[in-house]
Amino acid sequence: MNVRFFSCTGLVGFILTLVALFITVSAQSSDLDAIRIGKHPDKTRFVMELSEEPAYRIFTLPDPYRIVIDLPKLNWKVPKNKVPRATGAVQALRFGLFEPNISRVVLDARYPVTITSAFLLPPKDGHKHRLVVDIKRITAATYKSSGEQKRQLTSATPLKKETQVAATPIAPSLTAPKKPEKARKVIVIDAGHGGVDPGAIGVSGIQEKKLALSYAKSLKKVLESKGRYQVVMTRETDTSLALRQRVGIAQKANGDLFISLHANKHPSSRVRGFSVYSLSEKGSDKEAEALAAKENKADIIIGFDLSEQSADVSKILIDLAQRETNNQGKQFANVLVSEMKREAKLLGRPHRSAGFAVLKSPIIPSVLVELGYMSNRQEERLLQSENHKLKLVTAIGRAVDQYFGKLESYNTQ
Repeated sequence: MNVRFFSCTGLVGFILTLVALFITVSAQSSDLDAIRIGKHPDKTRFVMELSEEPAYRIFTLPDPYRIVIDLPKLNWKVPKNKVPRATGAVQALRFGLFEPNISRVVLDARYPVTITSAFLLPPKDGHKHRLVVDIKRITAATYKSSGEQKRQLTSATPLKKETQVAATPIAPSLTAPKKPEKARKVIVIDAGHGGVDPGAIGVSGIQEKKLALSYAKSLKKVLESKGRYQVVMTRETDTSLALRQRVGIAQKANGDLFISLHANKHPSSRVRGFSVYSLSEKGSDKEAEALAAKENKADIIIGFDLSEQSADVSKILIDLAQRETNNQGKQFANVLVSEMKREAKLLGRPHRSAGFAVLKSPIIPSVLVELGYMSNRQEERLLQSENHKLKLVTAIGRAVDQYFGKLESYNTQ
């Protein structure tokens, strides 16, 4: 079982994750014996106590804000009762084996931060080698203008990797074992409803299922014309599909991004605007519990054999995988809103979250797009316009480019 990163927001979940992760680390690793988080008036101090003096690499990442610490492979030996609570700038802490010989610690930050200092202290007064990282709050404007995410602090001894493949920073894949490199990213487009389920009915009588399929086919053409994507459709005809079937198609295709297209309806005919949904935390929690109860746990997360794990450990691993996948879905949703505001009217709070079943893949970043309101006569006419359709799907295509471009930029920093 080769576990990559999982997010951790609660103390119990964190401990359970450590139990599972402990299995994956070999006896030859150096030991991480203690961690401490201290809140000071001018900074938050994070300390790791290790059996050997480590090489290290530390940098920050935005969207969401994180501090990333790469170290040689570690054997986590922090006692359960010594796991610190999040405090100060640190909102949550994660640990995992990132590459075969590199462990990664990720501190989720509550706000934009900078690393003011990072240094090693030698063994003294009963303490072993200590890596000390001081973190300070800054403004979002300062973070962006200073190029903080590109700044990197390293030890005098470079962090060695036995593999020649560069370590991929955190954003591209936190949710599952590393996927084989593909020549093209796989985008799964889901046309909502279909068959016996017409979806919403517009003021003129148009059915949501037909509108969604029309937009899905147009988006497929836009993405395929770029030559960088393989597009998989959950349906290309007027076919009924269960929500789980749609997710299953995406997972079987080894998708990199899942986009479900819909059109909305509201009791008030005045409501209109484009919106996009990512999975809510509440929905993710409930889904994790349901998935963990399934008999065939080995297939839930591709590459993870959970069949030997307890129900509690299985649940927490699935839950944490979903949380990280959801983080990436939120990143795409934010990019999509930014692109779409140039092309269409947006609903108030255009990026929202809910527990839609089609968003609940634990391994594929997913969003549900509401193209507009069919209950608004003006917007319904727009939605049926070829020019408007082309504007919207082209904007979605730009958002896909921008999203994967950001992930690739993380790879090369």
